[in-house]
Amino acid sequence: MSRPVYDSPRTAKSLATAEAPPAPQAVPVRAAAVPPALELRGVSKSFGHPGGDQLVLDDIGLAVAPGEFVCLLGASGCGKSTLLGLAAGIDEPSAGTVSAVGPRPALMFQEHALFPWLTAGKNIELALRLRGVPRRERRPEAERLLGLVRLNGAYGKRVHELSGGMRQRVALARALAQASQVLLMDEPFAALDAITRDLLHDELIRVWHEWNQPAGGARSLSVLFVTHNVREAVRLGGRVVLLASRPGRIARQWRIDLTYPRRLEDEAVAEKSKEITEELRKEISRHAGS
Repeated sequence: MSRPVYDSPRTAKSLATAEAPPAPQAVPVRAAAVPPALELRGVSKSFGHPGGDQLVLDDIGLAVAPGEFVCLLGASGCGKSTLLGLAAGIDEPSAGTVSAVGPRPALMFQEHALFPWLTAGKNIELALRLRGVPRRERRPEAERLLGLVRLNGAYGKRVHELSGGMRQRVALARALAQASQVLLMDEPFAALDAITRDLLHDELIRVWHEWNQPAGGARSLSVLFVTHNVREAVRLGGRVVLLASRPGRIARQWRIDLTYPRRLEDEAVAEKSKEITEELRKEISRHAGS
């Protein structure tokens, strides 16, 4: 499968015996390495600024495995959204490379970004059309994806007829319609109330699990989820990556070995969140004192 690469313009750097022969020993075979679904290698990003360029991201090295759910955590202004834009191919790194398996990664924004003059179903069909899906197949596929996010019967509804949570579900279905193997999510539930956000956490994990079945199959969905909410990161992610600020650098990573489903109020989630929060506070204090 093809791997689009977004390059920086400055990419650096025994003979038989009378005795019975010994029993044959198994020879260990080293499994072929599975390429990451998404990889950022030595990625830096600078923006023009009065008095000189401002370094926003510095030497980011991050690989997301096929089917992995990674949460990118950091304080406001640390470059999380900038990193996501580079991963999506919207912008180019100043140094380093970004590569992804299959089609260009799908990006889900903080706002739903649905076209208000189109119905829920037609918003999804637009993504299918751009993917080259034949006209006769678009509506059945759009309805299937709406069913996947538990919006059966919402095909003909306009955006203004949908609640905030329903709009984000349609946005998720539209992202899935792109058939990308990488889904980038930029704080998609931040504007929702706590109850709706809690429900959508469950829905996202359910959809992610269903999309990756059977495990090890040909189809996989990797998620890179940006948030500044520590408990949200621990609840959702199989790995949490902490980004330091100005410039953004990877400060620390945690493997979250907790079974799904998880709840925000779970003791194990709370304990891991406390540990990560302490590190986040250290990063914020370090930046404030610099």
